[in-house]
Amino acid sequence: MKILNQDIKNRAFRPVYCLYGEEAFLKKSYKNQLIEAVLGEDRMNFQSFFGKETDLNEVIGLADTMPFFSEKRLILIENSGLFKKDAEPLPSYLPRMPESTVLLFVEEQVDKRNKLYKKVKELGYVKELGRQPEGELKKWILRNLKQENRQISQAAMEMFLNNVGDDMEHIRTELDKLVAYTEGREGIFPEDVEAICSVQITGRIFDMITDVASGRQKAAMEKYYDLMALKEPPMRILFLIARQFNQLLVVKELVLAGRGKDEIAKQAGIQPFVAGRAMAQGKSFRMEELRNCLEACAEAEEAVKTGRLSDRLAVELLIMEFSNRKSIAK
Repeated sequence: MKILNQDIKNRAFRPVYCLYGEEAFLKKSYKNQLIEAVLGEDRMNFQSFFGKETDLNEVIGLADTMPFFSEKRLILIENSGLFKKDAEPLPSYLPRMPESTVLLFVEEQVDKRNKLYKKVKELGYVKELGRQPEGELKKWILRNLKQENRQISQAAMEMFLNNVGDDMEHIRTELDKLVAYTEGREGIFPEDVEAICSVQITGRIFDMITDVASGRQKAAMEKYYDLMALKEPPMRILFLIARQFNQLLVVKELVLAGRGKDEIAKQAGIQPFVAGRAMAQGKSFRMEELRNCLEACAEAEEAVKTGRLSDRLAVELLIMEFSNRKSIAK
C-alpha cells in the first residue's frame, strides 16, 4: 500500500485505480482518502456508479467532460463486476481518457485475465486489500488505542483477537466499546475484553467444538441454541462446524509433519493466532476422529437435502453424536 499512500500524500494521481478484496474496512478507508485527496470539498466534479448495471457509455461521456473550476474530475465505480466480464469499450477508452479525469474502481473480486484488469494495471494502480496479517492487525490496534491514551496487555490482545477475529470493521467497533468501557483508566486487561467484546460466530463454533472434545454435551447444545437464538441458519452452523473440523485435520497433519505455528498458519491459510488455537484444540482429537467427524457432517447435509431430517434436527443430532467420543472414534 506504499504506492497508494504516496499518491495520496503527494497528490500525484494516476488516471485509474482499482481497489479490490474482502477487507471492506480498508477499501472504504482508501476510497474516502482518494476522494478527499483528489477533490477536497469539491463534489461538483464527483460522480459515482454502483452495481452491475453501470452504463459504460455514460461513464465515458462524463470522463470526457472537463471539470468545472477544478483540476480534476473523479468517477467512482463500485461493485460493477466489470473485472469479471467483457467491459468494452472501457479498456479501449482508458489510454485516451483526459488527464483531468481520475477513475476509481472498488470491487469485491477481479479476474486477473480480464482485459480491463490488465489495462488498469498497465495505466494505473491495482491493489488487493485482503485480510491483514496478525502482526499488522496488532500494530493497527495499538495505534488506535494510543490515540485514546490506552494500553493493552499482551494477554488481553490475544484474547481480543481470538474473540473478534480479523475483520477490521468489527475490530474497530469492538475497540470503541473497549475504550468506552475503560474510561478513566489507561490499561486494558483480559477481564475487560471478556466483559465487553462479543465473540464472532466462528469463535462460538470453536468453543462448541471444545465442549464436544471434552464430552460436555449439555454445554455444546446450549451454544447451538444460542446461535439459533441469534437467527443463525442451521445449515450455516453445519458448514462452520465442518470447516472447523477440516481446519483441525489440516493443522494436525502439519503438526505431525513437524511444522511450526508460523509455517502451519501459512500453509493452512489462517492467522497465526488461529493456528495456535487449532494446534491446541487438535490435541483433543485423533486423526481418525477428525475424519469421522467430517464424514458425519457430509452425511448430515445429505440427510437434510434428501428430506430425511430437518436442518435443525440434523445439526442437533450431529452435536450429540460428536459429544459422545466413543461414537466418533468408531
